[in-house]
Order: sequence, then structure tokens, then C-alpha cells
Amino acid sequence: MARPLIQLAIDLLDFDAVVALATEVAPYVDIFEIGTPSIKHNGVTLVKELRAKFPDKLLLVDLKTMDAGEYEATPFYAAGADIVTVLGVSGLPTIAGVIKAANAFGAEAQIDLINVENKVACARASAEAGGQIVGIHTGLDAQAAGHTPFSDLNEIARLGLNVRISVAGGIKASTVQDVVKAGANIVVVGAAIYGAPSPAEAAREIRELVDATEV
Repeated sequence: MARPLIQLAIDLLDFDAVVALATEVAPYVDIFEIGTPSIKHNGVTLVKELRAKFPDKLLLVDLKTMDAGEYEATPFYAAGADIVTVLGVSGLPTIAGVIKAANAFGAEAQIDLINVENKVACARASAEAGGQIVGIHTGLDAQAAGHTPFSDLNEIARLGLNVRISVAGGIKASTVQDVVKAGANIVVVGAAIYGAPSPAEAAREIRELVDATEV
């Protein structure tokens, strides 16, 4: 398996704080995720700013599109996003719209399986439709109720689909190697980095742990 990518989920609302955090941890992460709260607050301007400042990083816009897939995703791909997310619960027509927009820009679509009842069926259908990434996502509310992404990750990884698997949901230094061993291609870390006393040091630790994991 190729070296897993580390994605930093940035949910900060303050524009300058997002840019400052990205600058601090840039040596250790591969993907900057403009989280849903951040993209709702800052819009396409933030995508353009990060694209200009970090041409060598992948940018993911966590749009969580629920309808009008192609129409919603297109401006963000045009602004420089490499990946835009669409909700699996939106249904195949919406998913296909985001995939179409992604293909038009030589980019990727990620199908987020959060709250999808039959994750296996949705992952299979998304892969068949041409989706490039499937997101195993345990949301904040589910985490608070004690849920983790591991069972879903194991189930999806066993399918052997022609997609990359992204995993998000409370991942930290103590669990990141288990996530990689379970089959994650993209490891999403949020609060464990941006909430740390030194985000750069936390990101460096995660990077070293991921790179040292044998799969």
C-alpha cells in the first residue's frame, strides 16, 4: 500500500487563523481540509488563498453536498480544490454530479458515508459511479456517544474497491497506527493537532507514527 496521507481537518472560522495553522503544520501533513464550518463561513475565498500559499498540498473542501452536486461543487474545483465531499445519503444522482464536476477539473470526489445506513452498498455504488475516495466518518455527535470508525473501516476495507479510503473520527496519536493497519489510505486528524499546545509538534508526532507503521 502507498504511504498513507495525513489530512488536517480545520474547522476554525477565523480566516487568518486557518492560514496561520496551515502554515505551522505544513511540513507534516499532505491534505488541508477546509472543514464544513470553515467553508460555510469563509467560502471560496479561503480556497483560493490556501491554493496560492500551498501549491504543493492537496486541498479538500468538506462541502458535504446534499443536492445539486455538480452545481455546488464546480466553483470550489474551479478555485483550486483537489477534493470535494458529497454525502452518501444524498443519493446517486447527486453523487454523480460531484463526480462529473471533479472529472471536469481533473480532481477527485469523496463520498462521505456519515449517517448512511448501508455503508457497504453505498461504497460499492459510489465506486461503480467513479468516485475516487470513500470517507468513513464518525461525526462529533457519534463520537460523544462512544462510537469509533473502526468497525466501518474494517467492513469497507474488506470489499477491495478501487477507491481510496479516508477515515475521520477522533483519531489521535494513540490510535493512528491502528487506523493505518486497518486499511486507511487517508488519515484525518483534527482536534488532536489543532487543539494541541503545539500543533506543529502534534502533527510531527502523527507523521512519524504513520510513517513508522508497517502494513
